Amino acid sequence: MNESMRAKLAQLARRLQEIDTALSMPDAARDLDQFRRLSRERADIEPVVARYHEYVRAQADLVAAQDLIGDPEMRTLAEEESGSVRRRLETLESDLQRLLLPVDPNDDRNIFLEIRAGTGGEESALFAAELLRMYMRYAERQHWQTEMISQSPSDLGGFKEVIVRIIGKGAYSRLKFESGGHRVQRVPETEAQGRIHTSACTVAVLPEADEINDVTIDPSEIRIDVFRASGAGGQHVNKTESAVRITHLATGIVVECQDDRSQHKNRERAMKVLAARLKDQQLRQQQEKEASERRSLIGSGDRSARVRTYNFPQGRVTDHRINLTLYKIEQILDGDLDELTNALTTEHQAELLASLADSV
Repeated sequence: MNESMRAKLAQLARRLQEIDTALSMPDAARDLDQFRRLSRERADIEPVVARYHEYVRAQADLVAAQDLIGDPEMRTLAEEESGSVRRRLETLESDLQRLLLPVDPNDDRNIFLEIRAGTGGEESALFAAELLRMYMRYAERQHWQTEMISQSPSDLGGFKEVIVRIIGKGAYSRLKFESGGHRVQRVPETEAQGRIHTSACTVAVLPEADEINDVTIDPSEIRIDVFRASGAGGQHVNKTESAVRITHLATGIVVECQDDRSQHKNRERAMKVLAARLKDQQLRQQQEKEASERRSLIGSGDRSARVRTYNFPQGRVTDHRINLTLYKIEQILDGDLDELTNALTTEHQAELLASLADSV
């Protein structure tokens, strides 16, 4: 373990003692905001300090084992103990490196998942519907809730555009690497000659904005239009102007919502999507300012980039960012995404660790 990392861990151990002292004071709860802030900070650093103390104890065990190697009667046992402790130290150091990685503050947030058909016409819209089902099935496997926000159906049962809210702890952390261009290669049902076509969709994963703290929307900067909903819904859609379109004049962002019969609910949902898009824009601008020359492709979340190909004739799914190919296209489209999401998270952590090492 290098000295920089050791110093950081020792600093965190001292900070934990300071927090524990402050929280044990008789008047600690008098300032509730301060009490909550300190409690959250303690919850963040306590696991790191606990693992650091394990590391220090293991180092002491190694010194004790090495001291016994000079004793002929204890040499064999001491060498075995020394090897075991060295392996434990390697594991603990690896754990500590991961624990020291910067945490994305949005990881535990709910998300808005947006899927838009791209090149490929109706085939692209049908693929958008399959991607939607894939993510809905994945959410179901994670025991998350889903809420349809907006949809624009195509003539053959696909989607030109669809927005879904996914509610569940860790939704953003598990799905944030899905943003980007998704490409499908297969023979469309409408293809008479049996030729393989390539179509594409764009996926955007937006962390839900905190209604209080994250985004301030000036009422003078938005225009709200109401109109009659279109599509399924019986005669009701022709009677009331329940659909809502919100335009953010400063950025040109437009959000429509017409899935509910209540104009009030449609407006509320549209405002949440607008807040999420504005938050996403702010995050991207901040990332551009802070970007180093060595920036991870996964971390950049560039939606214009082709991130994944679904090849039906070969039954394979390839994630181009990490050169991972899995021959289980049916299972993946049925929501079995863990192997992909785990690999992307591992690669992202490796990039962060490399950046951390470079900065030392």
